[in-house]
Amino acid sequence: MKTLLITGASKGIGYQIAQQFLAAGARVINLSRSAAPNSQIENHAIDLAQPTAELALQKLIADILPEGEICLVHNAAKLVNDTVDDTTTNSFREIININLVAPHMLNQLVVPLMAPGSSIIYIGSTLSEKAVPGTYSYVVTKHAIVGMMRTTCQDLVGREIHTCCICPGFTDTEMLREHVGKDPEVLQSIAATASFGRLVQPSEIASTVSFAANNPVINGTILHANLGQIES
Repeated sequence: MKTLLITGASKGIGYQIAQQFLAAGARVINLSRSAAPNSQIENHAIDLAQPTAELALQKLIADILPEGEICLVHNAAKLVNDTVDDTTTNSFREIININLVAPHMLNQLVVPLMAPGSSIIYIGSTLSEKAVPGTYSYVVTKHAIVGMMRTTCQDLVGREIHTCCICPGFTDTEMLREHVGKDPEVLQSIAATASFGRLVQPSEIASTVSFAANNPVINGTILHANLGQIES
């Protein structure tokens, strides 16, 4: 049985990914501060931003994860309103810890346990390859996630472990709604930037992750899942 190890599956995209893998018969392990609302998901509380996270992860992975076919999904991320000139170093460091250092730590611990057929899926963003004002730390780290995925692909040559970076467009999640102050007019204006005139649904991203996990032909690629963004 395939095992899904995912960060941030308590809600939004992560929860939908967990649900779809459960439906396919996988064992699902969630690492996040809050538990996912499904008793079939194995929840382990951890704050990936804390300095103690590495030691906690080392013990946890050793206790719960045997060798086998594993899909590791780096989903957890933090988005805040910040700019290049107002972001404190401590705030920037916290975002880096969650959005970049946590995936690195998990790669170190989980890759040695991966059998052929395993996969590492990075959740990027439409902002992995461009930028908008007021999302400085998020844009920087999501650009870096693409680099991490590409080097993962190159470093694991010959091991039959594949990887990709899925870059969702504007998705109807609590994180997006909070980022725009839950303003319906702003949400509608954002939705209008997609050629379908709506926000992406978390379940659509989950289906894309499921496809990527089962298709090694996409190894090393960036998959844009954004309903076709209208270029201005």
